[in-house]
Amino acid sequence: MDKFMRIAYEEAMQSRAEGGIPVGAVLVHQDIVIGRGHNRRLQQGNPILHGEMDAIADAGRCPAEVYRSSVLYTTLAPCAMCSGAILLYGIPEVIVGEAVNFPGELALLRSRGVRVTVRNLPECIAMMKNYIAGHCEIWNEDIAR
Repeated sequence: MDKFMRIAYEEAMQSRAEGGIPVGAVLVHQDIVIGRGHNRRLQQGNPILHGEMDAIADAGRCPAEVYRSSVLYTTLAPCAMCSGAILLYGIPEVIVGEAVNFPGELALLRSRGVRVTVRNLPECIAMMKNYIAGHCEIWNEDIAR
């Protein structure tokens, strides 16, 4: 696990420690983390505060060229909402910790020219598998099932 995915993983673990869904993300520009976040939907009662959305929000207002030359690292394949934000801001590359437990919208991202790398890291797979097994109703609510 590289240093940026490690930070995203630590964010996911922080969410879990807070009683939330263990998904973390970081936005990296020129090898510097400019935004980091984790799923805070449960903690803040905010239905759109997924890990990727939190990381993008944490980056704050950035010029378009910053987004267009950044990489988003996320522990789980992005859902439709998060993929929409990736496309809206023109983030050209997404590194995914795992897409086993949730396939996300990787085909959509790829169809729009986003470079997507899925690592399927054992730590990320186990983290989500264990969470989903113990919290099916919350997980299904999070992904609007």
